[in-house]
Amino acid sequence: MRKIFQKTSIAALATFGMATMAYAEDIKLPSTIVWTAYNTGTSGYNQAVGIGSVIKNKYGTNLRVIPGKNDVSRLSPVKSGVAQFSATGSDSIYAQEAVYVFGTDNWGPQPIRLIMHNLADGCAASLVTAKDANIKTIPDLKGKRVAWVRGASSLNQAMTAYMAHANMTWDDVEKVEVGGYGASIDALINNDLDALIGATFSSTMRKIDASPRGLYHPPAPHGDTEGWSRLNGIVPWYYKHLCMAGPGVPKEGYEGVGTGYPILVTTTKISEDVAYNMTKAMYVHFDDYKDSAPGATGWAWERQKIEESFMPFHDGAVKYYKEAGHWTDKAQARQDANLKRQAVLMNAWEEYKKSAPSDDEGFNTGWMKARADALKAEGMIPVFEKW
Repeated sequence: MRKIFQKTSIAALATFGMATMAYAEDIKLPSTIVWTAYNTGTSGYNQAVGIGSVIKNKYGTNLRVIPGKNDVSRLSPVKSGVAQFSATGSDSIYAQEAVYVFGTDNWGPQPIRLIMHNLADGCAASLVTAKDANIKTIPDLKGKRVAWVRGASSLNQAMTAYMAHANMTWDDVEKVEVGGYGASIDALINNDLDALIGATFSSTMRKIDASPRGLYHPPAPHGDTEGWSRLNGIVPWYYKHLCMAGPGVPKEGYEGVGTGYPILVTTTKISEDVAYNMTKAMYVHFDDYKDSAPGATGWAWERQKIEESFMPFHDGAVKYYKEAGHWTDKAQARQDANLKRQAVLMNAWEEYKKSAPSDDEGFNTGWMKARADALKAEGMIPVFEKW
């Protein structure tokens, strides 16, 4: 495993230490900050608690973490202003894109803004199976009981992408609906289903591994070009990643799927000052929290993919990226493109709502077409056309 921020001399370490102290003195955070995260016990929740402990110790700021069992419950507090940030997953992309549960009349395209990505040694979007289900490859999912988490489009879309890798659909498996991510873990352990989506570094994987059913992660072979083309056709921001950490992961690792998790996001409602100081605190105190929870090393700055993001960064985060020397011309070009995409989506939404059908089915169907048409007219890929 790579060492994060390795220094080559004591003098360099001393210099870095003094610089960190100077940076830290300039950080000013509110007395209370609220994050949302996945359920208690998940890697995202545990990392948020670990970061909160450091922030409390350094600045006296209380970082309150609200667990959310699905996409809506994690992002609703951010939308309403109850929470400033969310340590979440690709559901933030779905909120930006106004698809699935976010394509309904009371949601629409959200002005999501990124702060940071976590790109861990493990796989954040792993195919998780009970060992006794004998699912050694993705095609072995055929006929098996697979979790469909209500209100969690990010998890369900991930499973759809895995099945696409094997040229399969939900028609090839037995869909088992569950009420939340935590409920899916319990259902697998209780032999009510055979497969779900999870992060290999999550503490919930230990529960599965220690259960009588056991744990296994089928790979998504990186050499299968056609399989990956189908997978990326469902989720274009997934990438090939050698999974090296977590219960059930062999020492040599396995060829898995990589994505940012948690993704620390906010919206345009949050001031530049708050976003700037939160970003700075995450950077300055990385060494203080990196060992606080499994997967926390993924917040390292060398793992940030600011030039490849699918969502724009908050102005406050950009300010700090520039100050720290991380912002590039390529990152700015990507930022401009992402901001334009959000503007296209929001304009399409406002135009569509002027004459949208009043019934839910008609509204959703009409929005699917209006959204796709607007993006295509600007030369942008819809990604989602039906859901």
